[in-house]
Amino acid sequence: MAEFIDMIMQPKFLFGLSAAVGVFATVLTILIPLLARDRTKQRMKVMAIERNEMRAQRLAELAQSDRGSGGLRQKPKGYMKQIVDQLDLRAKFDNDELRHKLKMAGFRGQSPVVTYMFFRVAMPIVMFLGALLYVFVIAKLDHPPMIKVLMALAVGLLGYYMPNVYISNAISKRQASIKLAFPDALDMLLICVQSGMSVEAAFGKVATESAKTSLELAEELQLTTAELNFLPERRMAFENLGNRTGIPGVKSVATALIQAERYGTPVSQALRVMAQENRDIRMGEAEAKAAALPPKLTVPMILFFLPVLFLVILGPVAISVWKMN
Repeated sequence: MAEFIDMIMQPKFLFGLSAAVGVFATVLTILIPLLARDRTKQRMKVMAIERNEMRAQRLAELAQSDRGSGGLRQKPKGYMKQIVDQLDLRAKFDNDELRHKLKMAGFRGQSPVVTYMFFRVAMPIVMFLGALLYVFVIAKLDHPPMIKVLMALAVGLLGYYMPNVYISNAISKRQASIKLAFPDALDMLLICVQSGMSVEAAFGKVATESAKTSLELAEELQLTTAELNFLPERRMAFENLGNRTGIPGVKSVATALIQAERYGTPVSQALRVMAQENRDIRMGEAEAKAAALPPKLTVPMILFFLPVLFLVILGPVAISVWKMN
């Protein structure tokens, strides 16, 4: 132990360790932007395909007057669909609440519903078998076999809720991205409307420009553009926008646009007021996070900053005293 402490206290070792950490951080900083893939074209292509499918569905409804037709996408095929159909999982899991959550998370169509139901059943089995393999073979715990089986059952029960946790995290990330870029998108929408563009064209233009800052918001605006073009009433498109995002600020903007459409008030005036309100909401959230930052930094400073500071200040003194003795 004494030799290990002496090796750590040597200036050469500390300097080498600091240099290695600095080089690793520099390389990581350079490589992360290079390895990040540009998803803008892919996501916008998906939204263009969905727009074409919505147009085809709308034309079919007008031709056949059939309100009970299928969804925007074709039904998924493969082993997942077969298992879901054989186990009759739709009767147990498929409902309006599930579809609404999937839409809020950005998963649209029939395929995500089938995938969710499949993993809702498969994840407990997979995690249970994996836990059995770990406790009996890999870890080789000293507990009785019954305790090991109960531990594996607990892990399997946790796997039953993993799809819900994943959907909740996806919704939170998507809403955070939309909240951050929505006030600026409202400003661009206001400029487009004041320049003489129609609401449909303004939404399409803002959707293209918003892809640089938030792909999630660009998707929602692009889908709203398609609905404005093909749905019988604009009110339905605005309501769908608020319901898909689940964000109070977006819902209030949708309500304001619906009222402006209904009573004939200027759309630009409603957009100007709502843009200012959403900007104030974003500023308030930023101030709340800033106010909560000092208490959160207390524990990391005590655990990480102060020991390093003491080491830098008292390290040379300790080395000098050790050499004198």
